[in-house]
Amino acid sequence: MKDLAAAALRQLKRPDLIEHRAYIAGEWVEYSEIVPVLDPATGEHLLDVASCPLNAVDDAVVAARRAFADWRQQTPVSRGNILRSWGRLMRAHADDLAVIMTAEQGKPLAEARGEIAYAASFLDWFASEGERAYGETIPSHLPGSRLFVELQPIGVTAAITPWNFPSAMITRKAGAALAAGCTMIVKPAPETPLSALALAKLGVEAGLPPGVFQVITGEAAPLAKRLLEHKEVRAFSFTGSTHVGRILLAQAAETVKKASLELGGHAPFILFDDAPLEAAVTGCISAKFATSGQDCLAANRIYVQRGIYSAFVDAFAKATTGLKVGHGLEPNVRIGPMTRKSVAEKCRDQISQALAAGATLVVGGIDNPLGENFVTPTVLSDVTDEMLIATEETFGPVAAIMPFDTETEVVARANNSEMGLAAYVYTSDLRRAMHLSNSLEYGMVAVNTPKFTGAPIPFGGWKQSGLGREGSRYGMLDYLEAKYTCIGQLTK
Repeated sequence: MKDLAAAALRQLKRPDLIEHRAYIAGEWVEYSEIVPVLDPATGEHLLDVASCPLNAVDDAVVAARRAFADWRQQTPVSRGNILRSWGRLMRAHADDLAVIMTAEQGKPLAEARGEIAYAASFLDWFASEGERAYGETIPSHLPGSRLFVELQPIGVTAAITPWNFPSAMITRKAGAALAAGCTMIVKPAPETPLSALALAKLGVEAGLPPGVFQVITGEAAPLAKRLLEHKEVRAFSFTGSTHVGRILLAQAAETVKKASLELGGHAPFILFDDAPLEAAVTGCISAKFATSGQDCLAANRIYVQRGIYSAFVDAFAKATTGLKVGHGLEPNVRIGPMTRKSVAEKCRDQISQALAAGATLVVGGIDNPLGENFVTPTVLSDVTDEMLIATEETFGPVAAIMPFDTETEVVARANNSEMGLAAYVYTSDLRRAMHLSNSLEYGMVAVNTPKFTGAPIPFGGWKQSGLGREGSRYGMLDYLEAKYTCIGQLTK
C-alpha cells in the first residue's frame, strides 16, 4: 500500500486539479499556517493545504455579499447553464476526481467514481429546479387589491461539509443555493479539502463569477463559528454528527439564521420471514457496508424475524467474509480504511462492549493487519437493545443482528431512538410494507431495496437526525424567502 495514493495523484490527467490554496473572492490564496492531508490507509503525507485565519472568513463574506448583488439578478436559465457546465466538467474529469477522493478519504475507487456521478447529478437537477421556483397569486380578500407571493434568494449562505462524502455533500448544497440565486461559502472537513478545491477549480472553468462559490480550508470549529457569527450569512447547511449539529444550531441562533441539518443516522434494517432470504442478504450487505460503513444511511440495527434468524445470520456472515479489505486504490476492494482513527476505535470499543455483554461473534472482531485505521468486517449476533452498538451509531463495518417476533414489537424497538434518518424494510407483504412505512418515525423508508437516494428525492430526517430537506424540489426552500405583496387600488 505504501506510496499508492501519492503515485496515483502524480498520474492524474489534470494534475492542476490538486490544489493546496483556499479559494476566496476569485483568488487562490496561501497562508502561513497549513493543515496536512494524509492517506488514511497508510498515514502517509500527501499535501499541505492552507489553514485559513479568521479574517479570511471575513474576506469571503464580503466577497459573497458583493457577488450576490449581481448573481441574484441573473436569470434562472443563465445560472442553470453555468451549473450544467460545472456538472459536465465533473463528469469529464471523473476519473481524476475519484482518485483525489480515494487518496484523501479512503473509500474504494469504484465508490468514489459513483459519488462523482451522484454529485454532478445535483448540479443538473437544481439547474432545472431553479427555473421552477414559482410563486403564487392569492385570491384577494380585499376589494380592488391584488395579492401575490414571490420566492427570492435569501442571500449569502454557508455550507459545512463532512469527510465521508466530500464532493456530493458540497454539490447537494451549493447546487440548491446557487440555483436559487444565493452565493455560498464552503468549509470542507479538514481531512478532505482536496475534493472541495478541485470542485472549485472546475466551477471557475464553468463560469462561476468570483465570490459566488468560495472554499475556506483549515480547522473546522473556529472557522465555522466565525462564519455563523456573521449577520450577512443568512442561512447555513451542515452535514455531520448530531453533537456538532446542536453546537452549530446554537451558534446560528444568535443571528437567527435558517438552518439545514443532516445529522446522525442509526438506521434499522427490518427483515420479515416472508422476504426472500438471498435478496435480503444482498440488500443488507449493501445497506451496511457502503462507504465502508461510514455512512449515515448505514444499517446499524439489523432486526431479523425469529423464523429465519439463524439462516440469515449464517448467510450474512458468509457474504461478509467475502468483502475484500484494503487500500481504496487496489482492485476489487470493498472495505477501505476508516477516514478517522477515532472511528476505528469506536468500532472496536462497540465490539468489545457487545461481546462482554453477551453478544456472539460470528465473523471478524480481530485487529486488522493492514493498520489501525482498518476495521475487519464484523458480524455480531444475539445483540440486545441495551448494548452500546444498539444505542449509538457505529459508522463502520460492524453489523449488529437482533431477533424479533412480532411486527408491533419491532416497530416499537426501531422507533426507540432519537435518530430518525432512514429505515429499511424487507417483506413480501404489501399491507405490512405500507403499515411500516406509515409507522416508522424516519424521514426516509426503503422497502425491499438498499438504494433510494438521488437528486429528485427529499433527503432528510426526523427528530434529532436533522432539519429541512436536501435534493428534490424541497431542497431549494432553505435558500429562498417568501415575499408577499399586496397592491391596492389608488383612488383620486
